Amino acid sequence: MPGRVKKRSPLKAPERPYIALGLEGSANKLGAGIIKHSPDGSTHVLSNVRHTYITPPGEGFLPRDTAQHHREWALTVINDALNKAEVSLHDIDCICFTKGPGMGAPLVSVALVARTLSLLYNKPLVGVNHCVGHIEMGRQVTGAQNPVVLYVSGGNTQVIAYSQQCYRIFGETLDIAVGNCLDRFARVINLSNDPSPGYNIEQEAKKGKRLLPLPYTTKGMDISLSGILTSTEAYTTDKRFRPNGPSPDDGEDIITPQDLCFSLQEHVFAMLVEITERAMAHIGSKEVLIVGGVGCNERLQEMMGVMARERGGNVFATDERFCIDNGIMIAQAGLLSYRMGYETPLVKSTCTQRFRTDQVHVAWRA
Repeated sequence: MPGRVKKRSPLKAPERPYIALGLEGSANKLGAGIIKHSPDGSTHVLSNVRHTYITPPGEGFLPRDTAQHHREWALTVINDALNKAEVSLHDIDCICFTKGPGMGAPLVSVALVARTLSLLYNKPLVGVNHCVGHIEMGRQVTGAQNPVVLYVSGGNTQVIAYSQQCYRIFGETLDIAVGNCLDRFARVINLSNDPSPGYNIEQEAKKGKRLLPLPYTTKGMDISLSGILTSTEAYTTDKRFRPNGPSPDDGEDIITPQDLCFSLQEHVFAMLVEITERAMAHIGSKEVLIVGGVGCNERLQEMMGVMARERGGNVFATDERFCIDNGIMIAQAGLLSYRMGYETPLVKSTCTQRFRTDQVHVAWRA
C-alpha cells in the first residue's frame, strides 16, 4: 500500500507581519485579543484581555443583562488590549468578531462594536465561528497536528475531526451541553459563580467520597445529559442528603453536595471519554485536543490522559487563558481566514445563534 503523500498547506507564509484584533462576547465573557503572524511563520499573542459578567449564587446570566455588561466594558477591554500589545487600531490589519454560535443579545452587542471600529478606522471585518476559534487556538498553543477534538463548553459538546477542509462532527450532545449541565447543578446547590460555577463544582468534587449511581447515556457517538442532571438534582430531595455536610449524629449512609459533584463529574466525563475514544479508533488518530471552558477541568484531562496512554497516544489541553472564551482565539481564526482572502462585508456582518462547526470552510488547511 503506498504511503500517504503529505499535502502542502494552502496558507502561504506572510510577506509582512499581520496583526488582528479579535472580539469575543458570545456568552458572559467579554474578550479582546491581539495576535501577530510574522513572516518567519511564528505566531505571537500580543495581548489577551477578558472581563466576566458574574451573577449572584443560584442565578444564571440573562441575555439582556449580559449584553449590557458587554456594552459597558467594551471600550475598557479593547483599550486595555491595545495598550498591552503596544499597538494602535491604525496598525491592525483586520477586526475579527464572533459571528456565532452563542447568545443573541451579547453577540449583537460585540458585533456592533466591531462594525463601528471597522467604519471608523476603515478596517476589514472577519466573522468567526466560535467553535473553530477554540480549535485553531488550541492547535496553535499545543502544537497538535491532526487530533480528535473534544469541544466542551457551556453551550457546546462535540467530538470533532478534520477532513477535506472541514471540521466534521462525529458526535455531540443531544440536549444540553456539559458546561450547562454542571452550571445548572451548581445553581441547585447554591455554589458561587465566581470565578465560574464549573470551577467550583470541580473543587467540591475533589472532596467527594461516595460515587452514587446515575444514568450513563451514550447513544452511539452521541450523549444525553438532561437525564443525569435531573437524577443528580433528585438526590438533593433524598432524606439522606445533608446540604451542610454530616453531623455527629449521622451514620455512614448520607449524601453530601461534594458526593453529588463528584458523582456527576465522574459519570459525565466517562461518557465523554468513551465517545472520544471511538472517534480516535475510527480515524486512527493518536492525539486528543480538549478545548472549551470545561477543558480546564483537571479531572477531565486526567481521565482522557489515561485512555490516550492506553492507546499509545497523547492529550493536548490549554490553561484557562485559552480554554475559557477569549478574544485571542477569535483573532487567530479570523486572521487565518483573512490571509486566505476572506472578508465579511458590512451588510453580512450579522450574528447567528446557530452556526455549526461543520458549516465553516477551513480554507487554510490542506
